[in-house]
Amino acid sequence: MDIADIATREYTQVDSDERVAKVRSSFDGGGPKSILVMEDGEYAGVITEKQLLQSHVDDDTKAGKLTRTAPQVDRTENVRDVARMLVEGGVKLAPVFEAGRLWGVVRENDILEAVLSNLDVLTVEQIATPEVVTVREEEGVGRAINVLRENGISRLPVVADDGQLTGVLTTHDIANFVVQRRDRATRGDRAGDIDRLLDLPVEDLMSSPATTVAADATVREAVERMLEQNYAGLVVTPDDGDDTIAGIITKTDVLRALSYTEEEYMDVQITNVALLETISREAIVQEVEATADKFAKMQVQHAHVRFHEHRETLRGTPLVQCQIRLRTNLGQVAGSGEGYGAESAFHVALDTLERNVLELKGTRADEEYEGQLLRKLGEL
Repeated sequence: MDIADIATREYTQVDSDERVAKVRSSFDGGGPKSILVMEDGEYAGVITEKQLLQSHVDDDTKAGKLTRTAPQVDRTENVRDVARMLVEGGVKLAPVFEAGRLWGVVRENDILEAVLSNLDVLTVEQIATPEVVTVREEEGVGRAINVLRENGISRLPVVADDGQLTGVLTTHDIANFVVQRRDRATRGDRAGDIDRLLDLPVEDLMSSPATTVAADATVREAVERMLEQNYAGLVVTPDDGDDTIAGIITKTDVLRALSYTEEEYMDVQITNVALLETISREAIVQEVEATADKFAKMQVQHAHVRFHEHRETLRGTPLVQCQIRLRTNLGQVAGSGEGYGAESAFHVALDTLERNVLELKGTRADEEYEGQLLRKLGEL
């Protein structure tokens, strides 16, 4: 299936000279998660809702200052390649070009809807992220925003003191609340208004009860629920109705699964490749493969390397967090680390990964990833 079959010519755009205040309002009321930015009538980049939340700019800043690149795809690209591009670019939308000119866009929802019938062959547990960052009900929204930024995520399960799931707080919940308060406040009131927002307890903004999906449900069931309720992710529970947390599954996790390969070489995906300055994508792939080769009994089926930039810098070089996750025949194993620059962070994470692999070695093997989804996708 080519992207031409699912791309759309309907999208939201703003001029690079537009004020950020107007851009923020475009995300209100369940609007798009990403907006195209145009300059002199030509495509210049995108702005995402998550990006706006993480930025510290005033209303009069021009949209062009926040513009980021997104992968540009041709209408003849196949679904699997575009899924990979969205994951590695850390975006929900990609501009589609025909004969060198902007034709339309393709969104993650477009891809997921197109392959929905093929998602019965995987369970949620197989692709969900088991490590979950949470926040307590009584903690302030300011604290929650810091947790979202530090971990590069867009949703936080909210738990009571006993650890039971009581709700979910997302970047959209916060952005929507800020826009509403800005619309009501006068300019002189806004600074104090934001301070009051940061002090609010999380439970005042969270969605409750949380929408969940059981670990043994099919990925199709999870995606249908996300599309129906316009959610980017769901909390995973051991069983339906259980209030304990077993993981998180997001649309990005599903896109990542769509782009797995069945080649002899290891499939390595990198998220936020724009942060790579002193190390290449090829070098990262080679080092991950070399690490996996040290442990012959551990068959690596897929590797995901994710970079996230913090605000802190040292001589102009940003502090970067790197997370490496391997899906193997022994289960999932991961390592993370921080450093100034992507290369430094990557090597710290790689050292941690090696130590964790040594601890995992010899444990009872989990059922190997069967690759049924890949065979289904080959029919598209």
